[in-house]
Formats: sequence, C-alpha cells, structure tokens
Amino acid sequence: MTQSPRRNIFSAVIALVALWYASIALTQQAAQAQQPPPQVEQGVAEAAPASNNGSEKGTLLSIILDGGVVGFLIIILSFVSVALIIEHLLTIRRSVIMPEHVMAMLDETIQQGQLQDAVEVCMEPMNDSLVSRVVLAGLERYAGSEFGYAEYKPAVQEAGEDQTSRLYRKIEAISVIGSITPMLGLTGTVLGMIIAFNTIASSGGTAKPDELADGIGQALITTLLGLIVAIPTMIMHSFFRNRIDSLVSEAGSRIEQMLMPLGRRQG
Repeated sequence: MTQSPRRNIFSAVIALVALWYASIALTQQAAQAQQPPPQVEQGVAEAAPASNNGSEKGTLLSIILDGGVVGFLIIILSFVSVALIIEHLLTIRRSVIMPEHVMAMLDETIQQGQLQDAVEVCMEPMNDSLVSRVVLAGLERYAGSEFGYAEYKPAVQEAGEDQTSRLYRKIEAISVIGSITPMLGLTGTVLGMIIAFNTIASSGGTAKPDELADGIGQALITTLLGLIVAIPTMIMHSFFRNRIDSLVSEAGSRIEQMLMPLGRRQG
C-alpha cells in the first residue's frame, strides 16, 4: 500500500527533527573534544573558560539551546509549519483543484449528452479533484431525480461549499501554529524571568550579571524564536486563503458553464 503525500511529508519532518537533534549532539561532542585540558595555574585556568564561554555563546547553536524546552518546542513547530506549507503549495494550486485535462473531458462528454461517461470520468481515481467531486454531485442529482434538471444546481452548490470548507480546514493547522508560537515564546519569557528573579532571591539580592544571564537569555531567545516562526507562518496562511478564494471562484465559474446544458434537458 502506498503512503499518502501528507504522511510522507510528516515522515520527512520527523527525520529532519531527528537529524537536527543528532547534529546538535555531534556539535556538542566536537566542541567538548576541542576544549583544551585544564591548566594547573589558577590564572590560566580562570582565563581559559572565560574565552571558551565567549566563543560558545556566540554560536547559533548555543543561542537555540539557551531557549530551553520551550525553545525546542518552537523549533519542532517550525519544522511542522514548513512541512505543511510545502504540502499546501503542492496541493492548493490550479493543476490539482481543476486539472485542465479533466475539465476538457467533462466539458466534451456533457456537451455531447454522454452523462454516464462524464460520471465515470469523475469517479476515476486519477481524475480526483475539487471539480470532479462537485460535477459528480450535480450529475448524480440530475440522474437520480425526476426533476434533476431543476435540482442539480443546489447539489452543485452544496458540494462546492463542502469542498471549499475542506480547503479552509486544511490550512487551519498553520494558523494554529502561527497563533501559539508567540504564546510559547511568551511562556519562555515568563519562565526565564522567573529563573532570573529566583537567582536574585537565592543570592540575597547580590546576584552578578553572569548569574542572571541564563534566565534573561531564555526570556529573550524564546520570544525571538516565537516571532520568527509566527510571522512567516501567518503570512503563508493569508496567502493560502487568498489562493483558495481565487481558485474556488474560478472553479465555480467553469463548473457553471460546463453544466449549463443540463438545465436545457428536461427528459
């Protein structure tokens, strides 16, 4: 049994996340292996860690790691968002929603009055699309009712609304990701500030700046990560909504013209 395209995309996302974690582990091991051995002299021993911390804190990897658990959640959601966006780019397009070869076959068979052939075209798995499903609903209503010539339009309208709703529901996932990632970033900000204030409290109000750096760093990094993921995700959600509106409107006009001969047949 062949896997669906969406399942393949999510499998690829899982593989990317696993590869990303593996690269983090390998990078950490390499960094530890490259660290010089501790010096005997106190002055040198104190200077070496300071220089290492300074170099490690400047890397992108260290910045992401400073985000903590919340930062990792945001990164995982970013992979999911990218996968969904790629899937939508592949499936929400004109060639998928209303394939020209299917439109041509349906238009030809309906114009010639070969409605059973048109039904078979719509039911062919290779021709599955929004247009074929909507046209099939109209043809079935036309053939199954004594007054089908007067009732096929409501069937087409209902099927069109159902298919359009499915497309809108399909893109809701990236809308949710775009909405919750800033909230996750805010959660990380609150957690980071709690860590910083706990450090101040435990030191009796005499905490040094470097002791507060971890909490404040987490607070700022998670906010940044949340915004980095949310902004392009919401932009793509708006893009897909506009694309759906445009394609559905165009498909509706084409289907109406295609099924126009049914209204002239009353027998």
